[in-house]
Amino acid sequence: MFDKYLIDERTVHNTGPADAPDGFSFQAKLGYYRGLGLSMIEELTVSIDGEALPREAVRLDDGNGPLTLDEMETAYDRRWHFGTAATILVTRVGGFPEGQHQIELRQKLRISYLPFPALNSDSKTVTRR
Repeated sequence: MFDKYLIDERTVHNTGPADAPDGFSFQAKLGYYRGLGLSMIEELTVSIDGEALPREAVRLDDGNGPLTLDEMETAYDRRWHFGTAATILVTRVGGFPEGQHQIELRQKLRISYLPFPALNSDSKTVTRR
C-alpha cells in the first residue's frame, strides 16, 4: 500500500571521504501504517541492480543512533513511526556506484496480529555523477 514511498531517491549519497567512500546512505519510510518497534523489523534488504548487499552491511538510524539489524532485535524501546524518515546506512567499498542504477529496499515486518510477516518493497532509479 505504501511501498512506492519507502525510498527517497533524492537522498542517496556516499559516506566517508569523497575520494574513497566507504558506503552510502538514503532516507526511507516504513511501509506499515501504524509504525513499529525496531525489534519488530525482521529484515531490511538493500539491493543495487538486483544484487542484495550483505545483511551485516545494513544499519538503520531512527534519529537516536545507528543500529545493525542484529542490534535492532533487542531495541525494545525504539520505534520507527509511520511517515517518519529513517536513515539506512550501507557499508560498501566505493559507496554507491556512479551512473544510473536501481536501488531496492525490502522490509520484512512482524505485525503482532498477523500470522505471517508483512513484506514491503520499493525500487527506484538513481543517477550518481
